[in-house]
Amino acid sequence: MLHSGSRGIGNRIGRFFIRQAQLEMQQQHVRLPDPELGFLRVGTKLGADYMAYAEWAQQYAWHNRVLMFGHVLQAIGGALGMSADELIVADQTVHCHHNYIATEQHFGAQGLVTRKGAVNAGRGVMGIIPGSMGAQSYITRGLGNPDALRTSSHGAGRVMSRNVARKTISMEQHLAALEGVECRRDNDVIDESPAAYKSIDAVMAAQTDLTEPVYVLKQIVVVKG
Repeated sequence: MLHSGSRGIGNRIGRFFIRQAQLEMQQQHVRLPDPELGFLRVGTKLGADYMAYAEWAQQYAWHNRVLMFGHVLQAIGGALGMSADELIVADQTVHCHHNYIATEQHFGAQGLVTRKGAVNAGRGVMGIIPGSMGAQSYITRGLGNPDALRTSSHGAGRVMSRNVARKTISMEQHLAALEGVECRRDNDVIDESPAAYKSIDAVMAAQTDLTEPVYVLKQIVVVKG
């Protein structure tokens, strides 16, 4: 199981269009409680440009993961004396976005759905819901709950910011939580320690009406870039 996003370009695109939205609000004399709430209207050139660039970033992230996955399979295959093809079970690869925009039909109307820290949980759609470095992860099948816009969470979610985790979690606590897992054990990954995240079991129990576990994964190796 691996994760990679758009490697910063998505963030650059987002910040550019947020600024454009703020300028649009100023020019149209739209008063908002906070400038960060600036928006682009559907049907305008700026709105269409944003959607095109956002789609580009999503596709970039998708192809980036495909390339990474290929290299990982080659490396594992080389260590085991197998080809990458021998490591893949047909039709068992699960691939999903978790921070993205989609045009979808809900409650009889078409609209935009933003899934932030969330995945498509349409009926029968396979998803990935990871835990922390020391907790199990889930391969799931969506239940298509219409009230949740056919969506489930993407993971455990943080209970501490990265800065708070670095100041709060000791190296002894970090190492104890990672017993049995081969991984980096230095101060630079303290912010990813299991204690910085919610219980993945509690998260899964809270969304039994949104998605169902198909496979439960317990990691033995974690590679943090």
